[in-house]
Amino acid sequence: MTSTAAVAAVKRRTDAAKAGHAGTLDPFATGMLPIALGEATKAIPYLQEGEKRYRFTVRWGVATETDDPDGAVVAHSDVRPRRERIGAVLPQFTGRIRQVPPAYSALRVGGQRAYDLARAGRPPALAPRDVRIAELMMIDAPDDDHAIFEVACGKGTYVRALARDIAVALDTVGHVAALRRTRVGPFCEKHAISLDELDENMQCAAALTHMHSVETALDDIPALAVTEMEAGRLRNGQAVSLLRKADLDRIAGLEDGDTVLTMAGGKPVALGRYTAGEVRPFRVLNL
Repeated sequence: MTSTAAVAAVKRRTDAAKAGHAGTLDPFATGMLPIALGEATKAIPYLQEGEKRYRFTVRWGVATETDDPDGAVVAHSDVRPRRERIGAVLPQFTGRIRQVPPAYSALRVGGQRAYDLARAGRPPALAPRDVRIAELMMIDAPDDDHAIFEVACGKGTYVRALARDIAVALDTVGHVAALRRTRVGPFCEKHAISLDELDENMQCAAALTHMHSVETALDDIPALAVTEMEAGRLRNGQAVSLLRKADLDRIAGLEDGDTVLTMAGGKPVALGRYTAGEVRPFRVLNL
C-alpha cells in the first residue's frame, strides 16, 4: 500500500473533510505513517520537520536500481564486510553529511518526478544535499549477507541512499532489504493502529484513543497563552500586541522571529510569529 492509499483509506473510514500524511513511506516499507485529519493537516509541515527513526536491514553484495528489494539487480560483489569494519565506517555517516538521493525518488527534475525519468530509461543525475543523521548504529548481523541498523535522522534523509553509501564505503555494494519507520516526531509505534484495528473500533470509544490533539504534533513549538479577546483578533488575522508590563511573563524566553502556538482556554488558536513585541498569526486553527 502506498502512503497516499493509506490516507485515502483512513479518510473514508473517518469521513474526514480533508486528510494528509506527515512524510511518505516507501510501499515496500512498514511502520509509522502519521495521518492528520481536518484542521490538523495545518500541522503537517511542522511534523515533517521532526526527527524520524528507522530500523533497516542491508543486504550486502547485491545492488538494485532502486536501492531496495523491488528494483532490478544492477551489480554484484563478493565482498562481505565484517562487524568490526562496519562499526568503523559508521561515524562518517553521522552528523551533517552530504547525500545523493536515489534516482528512484519523488524529487522533481525539470518539472518531472525523478522516478518517472528513471523508469523511462533516463535516470537523472541528482545533486548531493545536506542531511542530518543524529544517530546510527548496527544492532545485529544475522549472517554474512545481512546487517540490521537503526538510524535517527532529519528531514530529507533517504535510508536507501544511506545503505547504498555505507556499502560503497565498505568496498562492496548493497541495498535495503527491509525498512521500518518506528518514530516520527513525538509519535512512536505504541501510538500506531492498523487499518483492520481501525475498522474494528470505529463504532466505539476505543478508536478515539488513537486520535491525538493537534498540539501533540506541535509539541516543540512554544505555547503562548492569550485571552479570549486576543484569540478573537488572531482568528481574524489581526496581530496582538504584547508590550505591556503585564505581558513580560508571557513572552519570557521568546526571541524575534520565533514561531508560537497561541492557546486560549486550553485550545489552540493559531500559529503565529513573534516579532517586535507582537504576535502576528499566519495559520489559524479553526478547532
